[in-house]
Amino acid sequence: MIDSDIPIVKVGTPVVEVQTMLSHKANTFHNINYIYVVEKNNILKGIISIKSILSCSNINLKVDNLMEHNLITVNPTTDRERVVYMALSHGIKNMPVVDDENHLMGIISYDNIMRIFNHELESDIFNFGGIFHRVGDEYTSIKSSAWIMIKSRLPWLIIGIIGGTVAASVISTFESLLSKLLVLAAFIPVMVYMSDAAGTQSEALIIRGIALDPKLPIKSYFLRELKVAAVIAVASGIFVYIISIIGWGNPVLSGIIGLSMFFSIIAAVAVATLSPLLFKKIKLDPAVATGPLATILSDIITLAIYFSVALLFFDIFNI
Repeated sequence: MIDSDIPIVKVGTPVVEVQTMLSHKANTFHNINYIYVVEKNNILKGIISIKSILSCSNINLKVDNLMEHNLITVNPTTDRERVVYMALSHGIKNMPVVDDENHLMGIISYDNIMRIFNHELESDIFNFGGIFHRVGDEYTSIKSSAWIMIKSRLPWLIIGIIGGTVAASVISTFESLLSKLLVLAAFIPVMVYMSDAAGTQSEALIIRGIALDPKLPIKSYFLRELKVAAVIAVASGIFVYIISIIGWGNPVLSGIIGLSMFFSIIAAVAVATLSPLLFKKIKLDPAVATGPLATILSDIITLAIYFSVALLFFDIFNI
């Protein structure tokens, strides 16, 4: 991944020497988009584009006067997604790799950056679909064996069945409640969908944030997400309250739905935000482990909130 066959010159080298070096050794380098300027002990000080070197008319000029000092670099432990993000967001063709003391180790070439990008994109697509996999031709090709595809897809489906069974048991617990106001059952899909949708949005953002910024301020990020969730929950609760009043004309039903929607969305966002952080802490890939598990947990919590609020309203209004 790290390519060390790159043109490197010392600080203070005249342009003419760099031009001569390139004319004699160009074929020995894997990548010559940039010249890398180092000082003693191979400490990276700057880079110069090949265009700048070849177009420089003052051949006695020192490379120090041409090089770019404000460098974007990564180290060998930088997350792959962050490497891609930094390269694309700053328009960098080749990403210099340095150690903690800024010693130049090599570069990650544009081809490798794009390869990582494609790998991570495939990985995220599969993960959000609940598929265990290793990204590769054997998993993405139409020629993949049936057994490989079964092993990659079945585990989360089994977990989904278990989660669905737990959700069904929650509903059956409140069977007598449903018999008093059957229309409550009609709104279960709405409640579950809204909490899942809000949770998925938060989940995508936190997973991206973790990948791109290892020092993500967790506390402030979580509080911000709760503020956003509260506003979304209030707006959604009011909207569904109005819709249900217009459609069914039952204030108790509308109150149950509106209040449940509010608490369910906040709970779903909290679960979706905290789950990736927990998985990261125990050294599991948040993108792989979070999706289906967070959805199942969110569904169960949503149903528990919905029926608990309904039970509270029934007690208050003696239904």
